[in-house]
Amino acid sequence: MDAKAVVKVGAFSRRGVSRTVVLALDHDHGQDATITPYGILLPVHDDLTIYLATSVVTADFIVDQLEAWWERNRVRFPAVDTLLLLQDNGPENHSRRTRFMERIVMFTRRHRVTVRLAYWPPYHSKYNPIERCWGILEQHWNGALLDTVPTVVAYAQTMT
Repeated sequence: MDAKAVVKVGAFSRRGVSRTVVLALDHDHGQDATITPYGILLPVHDDLTIYLATSVVTADFIVDQLEAWWERNRVRFPAVDTLLLLQDNGPENHSRRTRFMERIVMFTRRHRVTVRLAYWPPYHSKYNPIERCWGILEQHWNGALLDTVPTVVAYAQTMT
């Protein structure tokens, strides 16, 4: 589980390459919105779920997305009673973050699963498989004009 860097939404260039002519602004002042992609990746199953946050990614947002994902996917994994959450040491999901830990405990009690938290060491994001997904997403919308939130959603939905 991890969040990508914030994506600015607006009619400005991202210095990408496109097969069609794209008219864009040469600066990114005054973006229309911001979106933060947040993903849950199952590397063994080659399965990525992306959620898009239009506000700050918080501990509540992370656990809400985990809960939504688990409710949709637990039928796929009927024998699973332990979830291993591999994530970075971000400020919103650190194990010393009381709100995050409180929400994880509530999640485990509600769904009757064990959750094991594992964290990548600082500055080791290159080993995190979901970071490669963010690079692929950047290549996917390379050169595109991400001028509206629906446009960003459409690009994220068509990523393979």
